[in-house]
Amino acid sequence: MTDIRAATVLPARREDITLRTKDGLSLVGEIARPLSRDPVATLLALHPLPTQGGMMDSHILRKASYRLPALADLAVVRFNTRGAESERGRSEGEFGDAIAERYDVAAAIAWCVAAGLPRLWLLGWSFGTELALMWGNDPAVEGAILLSPPLRRAGDAELDAWTASGKRLLVLVPEFDDYLRPDEARARFARVPRAEVIAGERAKHLWVGEPAVRTVLGEIVRRVNPAAWPLPTEWEDLG
Repeated sequence: MTDIRAATVLPARREDITLRTKDGLSLVGEIARPLSRDPVATLLALHPLPTQGGMMDSHILRKASYRLPALADLAVVRFNTRGAESERGRSEGEFGDAIAERYDVAAAIAWCVAAGLPRLWLLGWSFGTELALMWGNDPAVEGAILLSPPLRRAGDAELDAWTASGKRLLVLVPEFDDYLRPDEARARFARVPRAEVIAGERAKHLWVGEPAVRTVLGEIVRRVNPAAWPLPTEWEDLG
């Protein structure tokens, strides 16, 4: 048995993908699937603010793709929104301040649907939560997981639309977040009956450190595939 650590990459089927937006851009991404069976659900990751370094490799999203196909039978789809860059490459276009990115979210959802991926959940982090709330309330989406939502661009109108949809929201809010802390988050999300707000004890906006990462990944799996919860901290077949 080997401990699962920050840099651990567990077995999965990984494939580079390219998304095509309705306004003519190519966006680079990756899908990670369970190695030897079909996924039971899908996470579509929406990364933090690209003008502050956010990208598909932002650490929580990268670790989700490294671990959850093997540990929880989830497919994880990550991509760079317009103008964002990572080791996978740079997506075409320029940052659109969450407005033009509506086409990016639509392209990613459409790709997942065309690929036949099951039970699609959005996984937004910071700026990515704004994209999820503003543009991800789609019939193909089962629900959304929001990490460190600032609720700056998205507001009550978007929350009311999610209420009307009946879809679930899982809201993970760091105890010491820079923008929205748990008590305020509970008040803001109270208008969404199917929103569950979870406080990340001692965590900050970036969820740095293995305890914070395990909190996030564990809460995701507990909602999306509870049969795989709790997640193990060791892996027996790294060789």
